[in-house]
Amino acid sequence: MHQLKYEGRSDIGVLLGREFGFHLIHSQQFTLPDTIIPVPLHPKKLRQRGYNQSAEIGRGLGRAIGVPMIQNCLVRLSHTDTQTRKSRFERYLNVTGKFQVQHPGMLQGHHLFLVDDVVTTGATLEACAEALLTIPEVKVSIGALCWAKD
Repeated sequence: MHQLKYEGRSDIGVLLGREFGFHLIHSQQFTLPDTIIPVPLHPKKLRQRGYNQSAEIGRGLGRAIGVPMIQNCLVRLSHTDTQTRKSRFERYLNVTGKFQVQHPGMLQGHHLFLVDDVVTTGATLEACAEALLTIPEVKVSIGALCWAKD
């Protein structure tokens, strides 16, 4: 995960996403979504890194399960500080209200699969899901590759 996020290895995200997809597709609990939505990066962070690691995971996942990924429908409104050293409450405050849906009509009535790289407290996924759930008749499932200790 460190190589994916901090060493420019976007190919690892696609590979891990594909493996994730192969495991999900064979799970009896998994319901195939209509669309994959990666957790967005702020444009400043995207320029620094050169790619969105969650989108790279989503790309591989989409290939494995045959589902399209849409990147421009959920946007991060402001740049937030890194969450790595924040408490659970600080993480929640850091991301609450920071995501907005663009083009909600494209997603109305869809089952969305929100994808992130790492979950620690779930604050980012929760904030993204809250924004997506403003779309009429939408269902949101979430998935991440790693679970970090809080």
